[in-house]
Amino acid sequence: MSTLFVVGTPIGNLQDMSVRAVETLKSVDFIAAEDTRVTQKILNHFDIQKPQVSYHEHNLRERGEMIVSRILSGEDCAIVSDAGMPCISDPGEDLVKLCHNAGIKVTVIPGPSAVVSALAISGLDTKRFTFEGFLSTTKKNRKEHLISLAKETRTMIFYEAPHKLCSTLEDMRDIFGGDRKISLCRELTKIYEEVLRMTFDEAIEYYETTKPKGEFVLVIEGYKQEEQEEITLEDAINMARELIEKGEKATDASKKIAKITPFSKSDIYKSLI
Repeated sequence: MSTLFVVGTPIGNLQDMSVRAVETLKSVDFIAAEDTRVTQKILNHFDIQKPQVSYHEHNLRERGEMIVSRILSGEDCAIVSDAGMPCISDPGEDLVKLCHNAGIKVTVIPGPSAVVSALAISGLDTKRFTFEGFLSTTKKNRKEHLISLAKETRTMIFYEAPHKLCSTLEDMRDIFGGDRKISLCRELTKIYEEVLRMTFDEAIEYYETTKPKGEFVLVIEGYKQEEQEEITLEDAINMARELIEKGEKATDASKKIAKITPFSKSDIYKSLI
């Protein structure tokens, strides 16, 4: 039976490419790549000569059906992302679903993962964690996402681009608190790999004079129950007001904030009006 191979590729250092991944890419009939130019560099390095199909978030519906059709006709396909494990916060997720629905065998060739790598060297609790990916570029959605995590007790992991890092840190500090611990991991496995372990207050101060460079993985300490006592009614009201400024109704804002603070919806709403 023809197969879709989900192949992990290096997140920066080409020496992290596994022997099995190289052999798989050499054996398949074609490769579905998020960016064919990026993947071509990997193929050239390992002397792999295979045709590529561009497959990304803007063409996944059209190309996904075409790829499934080729596999059903007898061809093997490998899907790769620009770096790391494909199909994790990645359009490859959709292709895997299509293949499962079509009865196509899907197998994994595991490789490097920025999420797990950052968590492993974060110095924070690794027993339980949640991967949250990239935050929305819309201010309202970003705020709501972070508010929903205000009482998340697991370690949280986010991706962030350098040009958005400072505003993201400020938004996170508003919700999680300035004393919450964060591990900022950038350029993992590359020449300028760096891991900074500090609080949100310290991170914001640091990047006031240091320009963020490279792709970041943010690993954030989970909520601790004793923090609940530190939240005042005034804090809850201010959080609700922020939602109202973004277009929420007072009743809806009060309800959302009540879920993540010790105060009731009615207490917050009465103070607002």
